[in-house]
Amino acid sequence: MTSDVLIIGGGVIGLAIAIELKLRGTNVTVLCRDFQAAATHAAAGMLAPDAENIPDEAMRVLCRRSRALYPDWTSKLEDLTGLNTGYWPCGILTPVYQEQESKIISAPSGHSPAYWLDEVAIHQYQPGLAKEVVGGWWYPEDAQVDNRALAEVLRTAAESLGVELKDGITVEGFLQQQGEVAGVQTNIGVMRAAHYVLATGAWSNELLPLPVRPRKGQMLRVRVPEVSSELPLRRVLFGENIYIVPRRDRSIIIGATSEDVGFTPDNTPAGMQTLLQQAISLYPQLQNYPIQEFWWGFRPATPDELPILGPSHCQNLTLATGHYRNGILLAPVTAALIADSICEQKFDPILSHFQVSRFHTQPSTQNSMLTHSANFANGHRSAILPLIDDSPLTIAGKTFQSRLMTGTGKYRSIAEMQQSILASGCEIVTVAVRRVQTKAAGHEGLAEALDWTKIWMLPNTAGCATAEEAIRMARLGREMAKLLGQEDNNFVKLEVIPDPKYLLPDPIGTLQAAEQLVKEGFAVLPYINADPMLAKRLEDVGCATVMPLASPIGSGQGLKTTANIQIIIENAGIPVVVDAGIGSPSEAAQAMELGADALLINSAIALAQNAPAMAQAMNLAAVAGRLAYLAGRMPLKTYASASSPLTGTITS
Repeated sequence: MTSDVLIIGGGVIGLAIAIELKLRGTNVTVLCRDFQAAATHAAAGMLAPDAENIPDEAMRVLCRRSRALYPDWTSKLEDLTGLNTGYWPCGILTPVYQEQESKIISAPSGHSPAYWLDEVAIHQYQPGLAKEVVGGWWYPEDAQVDNRALAEVLRTAAESLGVELKDGITVEGFLQQQGEVAGVQTNIGVMRAAHYVLATGAWSNELLPLPVRPRKGQMLRVRVPEVSSELPLRRVLFGENIYIVPRRDRSIIIGATSEDVGFTPDNTPAGMQTLLQQAISLYPQLQNYPIQEFWWGFRPATPDELPILGPSHCQNLTLATGHYRNGILLAPVTAALIADSICEQKFDPILSHFQVSRFHTQPSTQNSMLTHSANFANGHRSAILPLIDDSPLTIAGKTFQSRLMTGTGKYRSIAEMQQSILASGCEIVTVAVRRVQTKAAGHEGLAEALDWTKIWMLPNTAGCATAEEAIRMARLGREMAKLLGQEDNNFVKLEVIPDPKYLLPDPIGTLQAAEQLVKEGFAVLPYINADPMLAKRLEDVGCATVMPLASPIGSGQGLKTTANIQIIIENAGIPVVVDAGIGSPSEAAQAMELGADALLINSAIALAQNAPAMAQAMNLAAVAGRLAYLAGRMPLKTYASASSPLTGTITS
């Protein structure tokens, strides 16, 4: 199945985006495991950016923009479907108790109108409030919508417009190649599109390593008895840890708890008791109303409680998740912003505040090594911190914090290899497929020796003399990675080496093998001579990196190809990994100072007298070289230049 855009998630966010894209002429498919499980059905429908007094300015602006869209947006949906969304610009009232009187003199932030009602005014405006209420803020621009009615309207509108809705579909993973999503694996097979949108709410972390966690909320509904001819409550009451939302159909929503309990289901006596006690203390009449329903749901919470909107690590995957308490409110603006970015490549500046990159920390090697006690006299830690921002290493859409890769060969024992890889801080380890398959000396038990949940395997085609051999070995390597639990690992380090003495790679065979492997969906990391023209050809055919040698494999000669590596770096649009020949940490640092994106070092570590210590030294060198490159070295001069001032010197 192929469509222009495939949206994963059928809640209010996914459906709103689908409708907006369809109205702009895009073919859209929405996949959902269970439409009824979406957080949309478990909300109260408040549109309350003012009443919530949102502290983050960008979030406040985004929420108010979305609230302003609501009248026209719901009207358009109602015209499309003939159904009612329950949009009601009823305003929201936030009562204040005697012990909260400090709120009286501190007006809410922002520029939307807010009016203080004193004790007499608030009880006249909304009879039935608890006598302890001494005043409150009135937010006339806040509103509400019937969230369940909205969900039904959105689904009906999507169907009427021709959006393909597929329920009961479980997305099991993304198929990623060369920094793009090539398809999604589902319980009914692979589905493909030109562009993908992740809108799975609290379940987003099941598909990508996003900082989104479920926050459980319990709620209940009571009903105004028929003996009351009029609705006694016509304003949303937004209290301390409680809200009461009246509907025109005589029901009243009471919510909501906020529980960090994962996906633990069901209502609990404690949760219901808390809600009822707080609601009755605010609006006592509720204690006499019959209970209609209990339910719960899972809000998608991020660490800063702001949504994740915009681009991802893959060029054709857009994120729209983590809306936490404001999914209903933010639906129209999210739909517009995401549609703008996909259809028109227009990136609204406000999205810069909500990108997933805000959660990316500096590389762990940089932070830990720059503050490691070994770097300071007498072992005392200094307050030195990295002064230059650096992005993680990204290869074929996968990010890594360490810029040092290591290998598994030539060690004196498995234990020494394990210790060295740990000391290196690396996240990518290359493994010779042929040697593992044949159980060559030093490779017995290798598959079980490392924790492949923490280390990304880079199968290599070492020992292959022809393109055909390398292609077959790459296929075996991919299967080996799958057997070790890395189902989505399509990486291969491509080596085609017919020369037994100098172990120099065959450029023609390497190019031929790379072309075929790229066609088969591999992320190809080719080992090459430091040939700028070959590097460019390999990039053009779709390789994920190029890996020029510094000097022959295992020679320890250091950087003998500096000029050519510099040319490759200057012209490359993909990561450049310096591979082979580095013998010491100073040479490793020098390679990184050239601007290389990463290093692959095996022999220099494995053959050192103390391999784990050398592994740590290479790690430090990679970090130092990278920082030096980012900092920019001083210019070379043909003459001396005093570092101390010449003015003010003592003269006789």
